[in-house]
Amino acid sequence: MKIKSAFFCQNCGYESAKWTGKCPSCNQWNTFVEEKIQKDVPLRNQSWQQEKENGRNNIVNLSEVSAVEEERLLTPDVELNRVLGGGIVPGSLVLVGGEPGIGKSTLFLQNALHLKNITTLYVSGEESASQVKMRADRLQATNDQFYLLTETNTQTIFQEIKKLRPQLVVIDSIQTLQSPFIESAPGSVSQIRETAAEMQRFAKESHVPVFLIGHITKDGSIAGPKILEHMVDTVLQFEGDQHYAYRILRTIKNRFGSTAELGIYEMTGTGLRQVTNPSEILISQREDLLSGVAIASTMEGMRPMLIEVQALVTQSVYGTPQRTVTGFDLRRLQLLLAVLEKRGGFHFGVKDVFLNIAGGIRAEDPAIDLAVLCALLSSYEDIAIANKICFAGEVGLSGEIRAVNRIEQRIAEAEKLGFDKIFVSRYNKKGADFSKFNIEVIPVGRVDEVYSRLF
Repeated sequence: MKIKSAFFCQNCGYESAKWTGKCPSCNQWNTFVEEKIQKDVPLRNQSWQQEKENGRNNIVNLSEVSAVEEERLLTPDVELNRVLGGGIVPGSLVLVGGEPGIGKSTLFLQNALHLKNITTLYVSGEESASQVKMRADRLQATNDQFYLLTETNTQTIFQEIKKLRPQLVVIDSIQTLQSPFIESAPGSVSQIRETAAEMQRFAKESHVPVFLIGHITKDGSIAGPKILEHMVDTVLQFEGDQHYAYRILRTIKNRFGSTAELGIYEMTGTGLRQVTNPSEILISQREDLLSGVAIASTMEGMRPMLIEVQALVTQSVYGTPQRTVTGFDLRRLQLLLAVLEKRGGFHFGVKDVFLNIAGGIRAEDPAIDLAVLCALLSSYEDIAIANKICFAGEVGLSGEIRAVNRIEQRIAEAEKLGFDKIFVSRYNKKGADFSKFNIEVIPVGRVDEVYSRLF
């Protein structure tokens, strides 16, 4: 056994023989840490012929491989099923990252306790058994098929797995595990890489799904080498603001489904409650008509949602006008202001502009453009937009309203929530039948058309 040490970048996992100030891979400074690595001496008697005889690495023609549709394991949590692409795939490795205290452990403990007919092993490397029991009591859920193991050594975990034969494994968290084959400390790059590889081999060979809960760094990325995210099948991000009760489970990578899906939860005293109709929480129940508020019909994956856009336009006191946004892209706002300045003749260049997407959500759908533009105009003119009007359209640089995808689902969601009118792009008329809706659909082609219709 030959022991040697190497230097690893704690940000991206780049390996170097000597210490370097700047990582040549990710250009970060002072991220190299020395770690002991243990290399196995290659066994001389193992040759490629033996591998072939074992039947593991036989070459097959692609046409001979049978495509089997995986039977997914459905959890009682509709939001989690949606985000995973329709349920848990057997043998899949799912990595979940999020801020400390956001509710990652609560979410998976809650789901494991609610899976009554499945043997689940919950491996806790951070909390003692009594701490996990206290949390389970707070969630008011019991399950006879739920087993708990407080251990960080991977070989001990696999021995216990052989005895129990669980159908689902939850690891909380991957940064606390350590493999006896690597000498460095838990949480280091080489330990995370090795323990994740061991979990991956176990999941693929046993067809047992494994959830890995992961820590994140101060810039919001999952701690450890980037290779961790490449190894797993699905990466989920659990996010939310400490000041809001709402939490969002977002897909970043998914080999078994769409990456645009979104699940919304509300943190309560007895755990996380699924929010099946997010439009109701994202639109404030206001009685008075206020200027600078517009409702956008947006899509997150396959899910239509109505969100409230709030804008405030005021006379600039200082020399340079301010542009402040929450939940929206700042450059996109500057682009829309330039369109209004050039195509509409509105002088936003001397005004401070503040924009907020209500509810603490971050919107990336281009169809929100039209609502942002109308909220800006409403605040600029100080004229309120009627309560029962919403918008769905992308704004182009020449001031045209461009068509957006899945327009019929957006209109149906607006109609379901009791809106009277929806402004959409004129170019969405092709291939869409607006006559079947009870809501009044107003097709518009240019920004000045919207302005004349509204104000």
